[in-house]
Amino acid sequence: MNSGANQESHQSRTQAPQAHSFIFKQKLFYLLSVLVLFVAISLSIPKTNHYKSHQLKSTLTSHPNFLNKLLRSLHPIANQNAPNPSSISLTSPYCLLWMAPFLSGGGYSSEAWSYILSLNNYMKKNEPPRFKFRLSIEQHGDLENLEFWEGLPFGMRNLAIELYQSKCRWNETIVICHSEPGAWYPPLFQTLPCPPTGFGDVKVVIGRTMFETDRVNAEHVKRCNQMDYVWVPTEFHVRSFVQSGVDPSKVVKIVQPVDLEFFDPVKHEPLELASIRSLVLGSETKNLSMGRNFVFLSVFKWEYRKGWDVLLRSYLKEFSNADDVALYLLTNPYHSDRDFGNKIVEYVEDSDLEKPVNGWAPVYVVDAHIAQVDLPRLYKAADAFVLPSRGEGWGRPVVEAMAMSLPVIATNWSGPTEYLTEDNSYPLPVERMSEVKEGPFKGHLWAEPSVQLLQVLMRHVITNPEKAKAKGMQAREDMISRFSPDIVARIVTESIQQIVDNVS
Repeated sequence: MNSGANQESHQSRTQAPQAHSFIFKQKLFYLLSVLVLFVAISLSIPKTNHYKSHQLKSTLTSHPNFLNKLLRSLHPIANQNAPNPSSISLTSPYCLLWMAPFLSGGGYSSEAWSYILSLNNYMKKNEPPRFKFRLSIEQHGDLENLEFWEGLPFGMRNLAIELYQSKCRWNETIVICHSEPGAWYPPLFQTLPCPPTGFGDVKVVIGRTMFETDRVNAEHVKRCNQMDYVWVPTEFHVRSFVQSGVDPSKVVKIVQPVDLEFFDPVKHEPLELASIRSLVLGSETKNLSMGRNFVFLSVFKWEYRKGWDVLLRSYLKEFSNADDVALYLLTNPYHSDRDFGNKIVEYVEDSDLEKPVNGWAPVYVVDAHIAQVDLPRLYKAADAFVLPSRGEGWGRPVVEAMAMSLPVIATNWSGPTEYLTEDNSYPLPVERMSEVKEGPFKGHLWAEPSVQLLQVLMRHVITNPEKAKAKGMQAREDMISRFSPDIVARIVTESIQQIVDNVS
């Protein structure tokens, strides 16, 4: 996009005075959010164990201006006439403000963290790069999850505080709105808008988003076309966004990084699964004392799109209690309660599945909260990863498992097609496309993975362990060669440089 197009685009947007009025109306909401946050902290401390309470209190007391920082989030960018001298450098004329749900613990949260960590490390190791910018972050797009914050490594928490304190001047700021388009200015739900005061003052606005279906709805197409650029993670999204009506000149593929130092199988011991699991179906195998089960692991939020029904049907049809196998599900609620055990039992009882003579193969739900620092150990405790979802934006658990050298079975459609190959995984064929029946994307299409072929692949992984291991090793090599933090940080930096060159 040339500079003239950018100027015309900015002139057509909502002007800053109207945006400031909009933000003023949001302040009461965020002040109440702050109060609710601190009430939640005070109520949760007595219910936690001593170490968790001490850790949380230490975090807060180590940063006495924590409340002030939260209050400043009501107006996160410093007045351009009164910049923070410590954060403004003549050698860094631009500021990259990354707005994302950093504290939610969801998919967009983990993605945003992967970019921030990659960029931060890359900028430290490449001094001075051809183009240098200051980096700042802001919570946006989803609610805060205290458990997720507590589970972050201390280094990430310290970095979050450091980058949050780094402020930007309007005319130097490139804003990245890393969230679903409904959270962009003006938001369709209660959240800090992105950009915070509309489109009138900042240098460039980039939307970073994705979809799990075959198209983008009309409202989101409109919001994408308000942006200067729209970053999507895969070729699948480039096609679907453009076909849906997003301006092709705005759509840019920026793949996601994988933290290969963190997700490194050599550095971690397996997590003790017996202490965190609940058996919801089947029973322990009789010869368990003679050796551990073959463990299939799946990580997902509990929603129909994730294909948990496909997984259960395939697994329970293929295996019985006579097989030395177990299925572990690490899941969390998505507009539902946490009673996953009963949901699984009800699904099986209401299905046409026939119970094997030897009984059901065991299915476990991981009840305990798994802190971010322990995720690699969870993957290390598994023998294979499986996720037969109907659609993925990217599939972070899939690439994390691949980085941990696990053989992976995943649906060969949508986001994962960017990295799944016959050499590094077991791409699960799609049986047919089906229509989304409810929700905001009703009428869109997504994939129906093959139950029968999933049975075949799961059995194959067990009976061909050396082939499966070779695919897992190749998977890590492919993550290193294509999605390492340095590679992706360089892609992001070069893209920002090109954008700056276009608007200068």
